[in-house]
Amino acid sequence: MQLIVGFVIVFGSIIAGYLMHHGQLGVLLQWNEFLIIGGAGIGAFVVGNPAPVIKGSVSRLLGLLKPDPYKPEVYADLLKMIYEIMQIAARDGLVGLDQHIEDPEKSPVFKKYPFFLANHHAVAFFTDTLKSLSSGAIEDHHLADVLDADLEKHHNEEKMIPAAITKMGDAMPGFGIVAAVLGVVITMQSIGGAASEIGEKVAAALVGTFLGILLAYGVIGPMASAVEARLESEHTYLICLRAALLAFARGDAPKQTAEAARRSLEPHVRPTFSELEALMKGTKTQNA
Repeated sequence: MQLIVGFVIVFGSIIAGYLMHHGQLGVLLQWNEFLIIGGAGIGAFVVGNPAPVIKGSVSRLLGLLKPDPYKPEVYADLLKMIYEIMQIAARDGLVGLDQHIEDPEKSPVFKKYPFFLANHHAVAFFTDTLKSLSSGAIEDHHLADVLDADLEKHHNEEKMIPAAITKMGDAMPGFGIVAAVLGVVITMQSIGGAASEIGEKVAAALVGTFLGILLAYGVIGPMASAVEARLESEHTYLICLRAALLAFARGDAPKQTAEAARRSLEPHVRPTFSELEALMKGTKTQNA
């Protein structure tokens, strides 16, 4: 909805201002210019990026049509899940977590948190780390470095997507100039014709420049920023799990672990201390 509202404002303002100057909308509908600029931009994007980035870009851009899933309630559920798992570990030890971390899809705890379970990277990040701690594959004092390396690799891979979209947006004014130059070439072929005909061809050529700049700064650039913001929300989700895992490895109690995870969240999605207390009490009641 936010994406649609934004585009309505962008295009509505431009069209309204154009009409106020007594412009004719039909002049802007130069489909050949759309084909030149759009086709060249998409082609360059395909040439310059690996298949995973292309696929990820399409998926991320389509995802902008849906509301941002990373709302405060999502992080609240994550803290509840962390606290519940840590309670089991405190009561039964790491052995008690085996049934949950070996097959997360069948875990009665994880099943209560479908958003977490659907986030395959978060599930793997959380459960693989607990497996490593249980088996002794990672020493506690090396855990922070291992987790940071994992998050950095994942984050860098994901950042390639908005970077690629941004580059495509940056190229749009150039492709707009290409379309305009081609329009001028066509105009020069008709230089001996009527002045009205030449004027129409010049106008059509200028639409290419207009379209390239509009796509760059009014469409593709903002969408790249929106994709990047969504990725930052996902990264915050993983950072919360990282804080919990480090606290657990230090030997913190479940309540302290949940508090460490809470403090790692961005302020606008972070529950208050009182809200976390209420969440933990609700979890205790469920486990009783």
